[in-house]
Amino acid sequence: MEKKWNKFIDHTLLKANATKDEITHLCDEAKQYDFASVCVNPVWVSYCAKYLSDCDVKICTVIGFPLGANTSEVKAFEAKNAIENGSDEIDMVINIGALKAGDIETVYKDIQAVVDASQGRCVKVIIETCLLTDEEKVLACQQAMKAKATFVKTSTGFSTGGATVHDVALMKQTVGEQCEVKASGGVKTYQDMQDMIDAGATRIGTSSGVSLMKQ
Repeated sequence: MEKKWNKFIDHTLLKANATKDEITHLCDEAKQYDFASVCVNPVWVSYCAKYLSDCDVKICTVIGFPLGANTSEVKAFEAKNAIENGSDEIDMVINIGALKAGDIETVYKDIQAVVDASQGRCVKVIIETCLLTDEEKVLACQQAMKAKATFVKTSTGFSTGGATVHDVALMKQTVGEQCEVKASGGVKTYQDMQDMIDAGATRIGTSSGVSLMKQ
């Protein structure tokens, strides 16, 4: 059966000044449209897990966010703590500086630490494509595959750019059937979403989920 449009969407609210009322509203929208998940900062995981316990909307949270510059030990603890609080999916930011310096082993071990701590949960590896060359994007995807992550993800939405069709296509070409691809950052119209899915994305991270469904 073909995947429904709503189940491509991680309904996202990651801004620092998000209030409980806004998070509640996000959850209500996710229930109404039956999105794949709500994607929230770790402080909201426990609340969302309880609030959405009566439906199949998953709880997704972010680790080492948005810079990826935490130590691997801290990222692993964050992931473990998030799962204990009810998170179903973990979106972690890689060590971008290590990748830029060519220290691929550190990048791999960083991802592996979070995958191990996530105890079989879905792990999406954010590579922050806007800061990388195409060669670096491929290397990052290869480390995610090696660590047996579930997804590679384009962007945090907090850096210099978001998802592009080129990046999604390159990432999908690299990971093949071994990983899925999540496009995140700047997906605001139905056409944006269609273009990303056509390029190979199977999940869309966006704060515009309701608008996309109405379109």
